[in-house]
Amino acid sequence: MGFGLVVRFTAHSAEAAAAFDKLTDETLEGIRSLEPGTLVYANHTVPGEPTMRVFYELYADHAAFDAHEQQPHVRRFLAAREEYIASFEVTFLNEVSSKGIGSAGGH
Repeated sequence: MGFGLVVRFTAHSAEAAAAFDKLTDETLEGIRSLEPGTLVYANHTVPGEPTMRVFYELYADHAAFDAHEQQPHVRRFLAAREEYIASFEVTFLNEVSSKGIGSAGGH
């Protein structure tokens, strides 16, 4: 069953948010090529809130998330984001039902 999370990041400024986006893009290069269990890793802006970013992450299972957290590119991201982010809030998600990538019943 899928495992996911939503993270709301608040950057120090609009400029810091743009730099955070660049860091995220660099991290995505490693995620795309090295993490088959990471099904979705998406960075979103929020209309009218230039310092807000929302990540949606979906993993094949909790083990895939654990493997993701240990990757060098992710560990670099986790350390470097402190420069840009004033606060963040994580909500972990366990799949109940769905349609789409990685869903148990998605056709």
